[in-house]
Amino acid sequence: MFKLVKLATSVTLLVAVFVAVNAGAQNASVRYPSIGRDATPAEVEAWDIDVRPDFKGLPKGSGSAEMGQQIWETKCAVCHGTFGESNEIFTPIIGGTTLDDVKTGRVASLSDRKQPQRTTIMKVATVSSLWDYIYRAMPWNSPRSLSADDTYAVVAYLLSMAEVVPDDYVLSNSNIAEVQKKMPNRNGMTLKHGLWNSKGKPDVNGNACMTNCVAFVQIGSELPEYARNAHGNIAEQNRQYGPFRGSDSTKPPLAKLPGTSGEGLAHAAETHAAAKGPAAMFKNENCSACHAISTKLVGPSIADISAKYQGQSGALDKLMAKVKNGGSGVWGPIPMPPQSQLSDEDRKTLVTWVLSGGK
Repeated sequence: MFKLVKLATSVTLLVAVFVAVNAGAQNASVRYPSIGRDATPAEVEAWDIDVRPDFKGLPKGSGSAEMGQQIWETKCAVCHGTFGESNEIFTPIIGGTTLDDVKTGRVASLSDRKQPQRTTIMKVATVSSLWDYIYRAMPWNSPRSLSADDTYAVVAYLLSMAEVVPDDYVLSNSNIAEVQKKMPNRNGMTLKHGLWNSKGKPDVNGNACMTNCVAFVQIGSELPEYARNAHGNIAEQNRQYGPFRGSDSTKPPLAKLPGTSGEGLAHAAETHAAAKGPAAMFKNENCSACHAISTKLVGPSIADISAKYQGQSGALDKLMAKVKNGGSGVWGPIPMPPQSQLSDEDRKTLVTWVLSGGK
């Protein structure tokens, strides 16, 4: 829930900055001629898709729980389960709430040590967070492919499974505020706390300056020194695959970001120019989220795939079809979503590289 709220807040801030920068573009164009242009209304609208808890930004539309079930079974159940129970990888979305929770707005099982796992519906306080996240980011392999009506339908289906609304409910922008009054944990969110105190106040609190603002604000971390390594070295707690690593929290914070000098920028440019070919495609298409070179993750390793299909005739065409259409059962119960966004040429390049063992 914290991640959902933080995501919505971050995007709202990004849109505000984007609009503010655009407002000052005319003055900037005088000082820096031939650099940049005003953002068009369509470009601003494409960014400005966040939905606030007061439902500002919510587009018009509607969708039934019945239609949501059809969309769910087609596009969502493969990762989240038919009834929101999820699978080996994803945590459950539905479960752990009761009709009494709908009445009180506080989920009793959150304080019950017998509850085996906290589901999304137990934690989320605002229905706008569900709507916003699904509309923005789902399905994970094809974000923004759901229409507003599709999103209303999917949210209606989720809420019907949680017994917040009846099975024949039609959710819309007109009645979503009434649904908010039934969210099981609507009274369970507080803004009066933070991860730690910063200058005597919770670190997550702040007010936007709207008048007589200073020209420049140095943004820095408010993380207290004692908390930097309080839970061990962050770098050692990251996954060993994918593009990002945590900083070494056993060392002091960096005084200067790498790559900001002329030499560093030149090296970064060389690295970017070299980031082409099947290995870069494997990373950029998020294949590394489920597959590693020599270690089994969610799916098989590149080495295991190469070994399995070594010398088999037709292996290239078979795996190209598998990448395009997705499937499950060969390496276990976790399905691989279809990667139909890849061209035939890119699929061939990628599969050829995988069959070679990533060489």
